[in-house]
Amino acid sequence: MMKYDRSGLSDDQLRRIYKAILKPRMIEEKMLVLLRQAKLAKWFSGIGQEAIAVGCGLALDRDEYILPMHRNLGVFTTREIPLNRLFSQWMGKPGGFTKGRDRSFHFGTQEFKIIGMISHLGPQLGVADGIALANKIRLEKRVTAVFSGDGATSEGDFHESLNVAAVWDLPVIFIIENNGYGLSTPSNEQFRMKQFIDKGIGYGMEAVQIDGNNILETYKTISGLAESVRQRPRPILLECMTFRMRGHEEASGTKYVPQELFDLWGKKDPVNNYENFLLKEKVIDEEFIALTRREIKQEIEANLEVAYAESNPEPDTEVELRDMYDQRSVELIEPVTGKATEKRLVDAISDGLRQSMERYPNLILMGQDIAEYGGVFKVTQGFVEAFGKDRVRNTPLCESAIVGTAQGLAINGMKAMVEMQFSDFVTCGFNQIVNNLAKTHYRWGQNVDVVVRMPTGAGVNAGPFHSQSTEAWFTHTPGLKVVYPAFPDDAKGLLAASIADPNPVMFFEHKALYRSVQGQVPDDYYTLEIGKAKLVRQGNAATIVSYGLAVHWALEYLDQHPEISVDLIDLRSLLPWDKEMVMESVRKTGKVLVFHEDTHTGGFGGEIASHISEHCFESLDAPVMRLASLDTPVPMNLELEWNFLPKNRLGERLEQLLRY
Repeated sequence: MMKYDRSGLSDDQLRRIYKAILKPRMIEEKMLVLLRQAKLAKWFSGIGQEAIAVGCGLALDRDEYILPMHRNLGVFTTREIPLNRLFSQWMGKPGGFTKGRDRSFHFGTQEFKIIGMISHLGPQLGVADGIALANKIRLEKRVTAVFSGDGATSEGDFHESLNVAAVWDLPVIFIIENNGYGLSTPSNEQFRMKQFIDKGIGYGMEAVQIDGNNILETYKTISGLAESVRQRPRPILLECMTFRMRGHEEASGTKYVPQELFDLWGKKDPVNNYENFLLKEKVIDEEFIALTRREIKQEIEANLEVAYAESNPEPDTEVELRDMYDQRSVELIEPVTGKATEKRLVDAISDGLRQSMERYPNLILMGQDIAEYGGVFKVTQGFVEAFGKDRVRNTPLCESAIVGTAQGLAINGMKAMVEMQFSDFVTCGFNQIVNNLAKTHYRWGQNVDVVVRMPTGAGVNAGPFHSQSTEAWFTHTPGLKVVYPAFPDDAKGLLAASIADPNPVMFFEHKALYRSVQGQVPDDYYTLEIGKAKLVRQGNAATIVSYGLAVHWALEYLDQHPEISVDLIDLRSLLPWDKEMVMESVRKTGKVLVFHEDTHTGGFGGEIASHISEHCFESLDAPVMRLASLDTPVPMNLELEWNFLPKNRLGERLEQLLRY
């Protein structure tokens, strides 16, 4: 029998803990019945592991965030979420937390301070970092707890998030449920170390191992750690030894698990052992057990009836599209004084960022070398002196964790800007962006105030890993906004608007334009409308649709050929993009060239061309033409890069269009 230390706990507290650990067990047993009856589509069982989730839920204060995984039902029940809402969530009903858009525990709720994971598991660790960072900056004595399975610790997000937490002394308890398996893969095929607490040394953090099936040990340990972390913010790794008594999910079965393990861990059942302990201590009796079970059963059945009675969601395309974004509009602010100064693109961006920092005291900047060094392009030079290191933060080389941290900051009431040193490096944070940032509002209505700044593009002889045009990767992802200005005044106003926007924005800045392009930029803070294009040049013979550096290539060519009369449209934003302006111009001119730096195949120009062909067909006097870079990586050599880029082919292509 397990050894329980009840010191410091009254009989009433012990009984409360008993009810708390019994409840998720009974709910699960009922769910397994419903699964067999085909009233439930899928279930990830936590039977045998309940003590960890329940202990954590009871130990933390109600205003402290917990980030559980898919077998941590005890977190949800200890936070006293109405069961009918949980049942509706699992059944895909509107009364759940995601309106039927996501399953099981893939949701968050600010009301109960629970942030569920996405299926990729590891990213929630970075989100926990961000939540904790917000608490620390605001000097709030709060701890954040985040769960991980032993299998998920093999992911890069685990390493990155623990590293960031350690470097920044973030008040996070990383709870590892070591149940011996990652789906069906045993521990000896997942990692070499004997125990996870050994990892704590590598991150420079404390690490504690406990019996995760002992509810009192779990509760008291987490309570003590939480209070310590509140007083002295720092991360702690907590390894909870346990065992999963069911399959990864019910359909997977358990044939891969040796029977002797079930026999061994069956004797360590966290519910049965604790119940027997309380009986032995005469804290409860059989009558109390029967009464408690009856009350919980009645609660389950009553709430199931509520969920059953609820209708399935009725598809409404307008609502589905609307809910992709937080619809709060960004206030369009005009410059107050009318004063303007000649500025380069890089200086305009820096100016807009500085004024946004002044306007939003909750805005945090993060990126590699952005603090004292000012960033590789010096956009944030002098920011540390102006705003302090809490708000202007150098980051480790942990792109995924930092994007997750940005989301955590947004969840906890802050705004965040992440600077990717080069847009090419965004691949290391891609999952966080396309699966977490982009989908959060649609899934459970949470705004994500995050801007990812992306120095991008070729023309600087930097080769294939520092010159790519990556904007099209993100235009395919609903939930993101993609902004790409070509002129200093647009860059400042659009960056300010992006930071003000409650949705995640990918903000592209062409490196070759940083110091080669300048113009009059209003001195005051102002915003421009995201999704509104600009007519840079007017004409009648054709339309050129472009963005970024290609706009300047087009202007240069048109300046050299004043006899050519075309509309030149600078999109400025790609998601959303200004379809109305483009179509109005095409209907006027009858001919259109879509011109951009990105590669031809898969470039965003294909989407523009498709839309024009579909909606302006009767107005066209020639096929929709495209001009883009070669379908190769970006070469380093000057001559090879020049051949790769489409600038040198613009005259030929435009003449072909005009002759048609």
